[in-house]
Amino acid sequence: MITLTYQYKLKVNRQQEREIVHILDVCKSVYNYALSERKDWLNSRKCLADRCSLVSEYIIPADEPYPNYFVQAKNLTEAKKVYPILKTVNAQVLQQVLKTLDKAFDQMKSKGFGFPRFKKKMRSFVFPALSKNFLGDGCLNFPQLGKIRIRKSRKYPSGFEPKQARIIQKASGFYVSVSFQSTELVPDMTFGKTCLGIDSTELVPDMTFGKTCLGIDAGIESFVATSRGDLIKAPRFLLKVQSKLKLLQRRLKRKTKGSSNWLKLQEKIARLHEKVSNTRRDWHFKLAHYLCDLADNIFVEDINFVSWSRGIVRKQSLDSGIGSFINEILPFVIWKRGKYYLKVDKNGTSQECPNCGAITGKKALSERVHRCDSCGHIEPRDTASAKVIENRGKNAVGLTVLENARGGDLTGIDRLNQVDLVKSLRTENPPLHRASG
Repeated sequence: MITLTYQYKLKVNRQQEREIVHILDVCKSVYNYALSERKDWLNSRKCLADRCSLVSEYIIPADEPYPNYFVQAKNLTEAKKVYPILKTVNAQVLQQVLKTLDKAFDQMKSKGFGFPRFKKKMRSFVFPALSKNFLGDGCLNFPQLGKIRIRKSRKYPSGFEPKQARIIQKASGFYVSVSFQSTELVPDMTFGKTCLGIDSTELVPDMTFGKTCLGIDAGIESFVATSRGDLIKAPRFLLKVQSKLKLLQRRLKRKTKGSSNWLKLQEKIARLHEKVSNTRRDWHFKLAHYLCDLADNIFVEDINFVSWSRGIVRKQSLDSGIGSFINEILPFVIWKRGKYYLKVDKNGTSQECPNCGAITGKKALSERVHRCDSCGHIEPRDTASAKVIENRGKNAVGLTVLENARGGDLTGIDRLNQVDLVKSLRTENPPLHRASG
């Protein structure tokens, strides 16, 4: 099953805008009340057994069940009889709010995320079920909201059905993210002939091995370096508008909080941040397509970019968005174009010579040139690491063995088996071929 998410901008009128804002407010109230209910239940189980507090104490029966999703969904149905405002919002939308809170608690336990917080503002809500006539020509037919015109920036995917829609409020207006699903299966992986190496962290399944290979090394001085010798630097997305952002924030500080001028400046700052984010994301997609044009197999390093955002290069790392590019955008573009994507071991890529495989030792960050004492090979440090990544990727998928096993289609030569080839690659002068008897 394949799922694609397309985003369109909504052209809402004043009545539709008021209705969407009303739904967001009700969803925020339901989320905060459900969160407070869970917090009160947890705090009531932490009181002392021998005495009570002199200030306040939670009075919740000991046999009261934990307010999980099912309990809160049942209480929500009963609450509609007491609070008529809950009836003005689609029931499935409110149920999705409770599921979002339940998912936040599950991720807190499984992934070690922080405790869920109260929301000052809800920015999106989901319609989990859509009607058959949801897709229209230049408009979308939402439950409760009716038909809303959209800016159809791209065509609907053919062979897919819309499953759910999320309405999002941004600084530049309202948007909708429509999830399309198809029952078609993705083909299995097949080997190709070319490769590309890149610093990254996750494997995208259901891809095919191509004919060419490329290794890519992620960095700070250069955004990515390819094994073909390209050093691609990222534009300074946030640093270019930092002076303007600093001026707006200074003006905001002098305004009265909550006033009309304060809200106008808040909107200007939010629009500026959104423009920077859109520019960065657009450049990432263009770069990903450029890399896919160079090779069929792309290899990257398995790096934890969270540590980059906490070190001395945190500002440059967050501004370039290297983590989202390597872990999200690049794998998606590679999968969509039918390429192959693989992560390799990151340890020692800058200490290994791409020409002879010798270990040159650790290098300081200020040392940007690779020099090998064994073979005398000299080249930029980033491109050398990219070549090492490409070699590791080839070895991981067996392309090096396959290339040597072909023997150049020479007559009178027997091909070695894979075990002999792997052993020969570790020797100083590998016997690539054996004369036929």
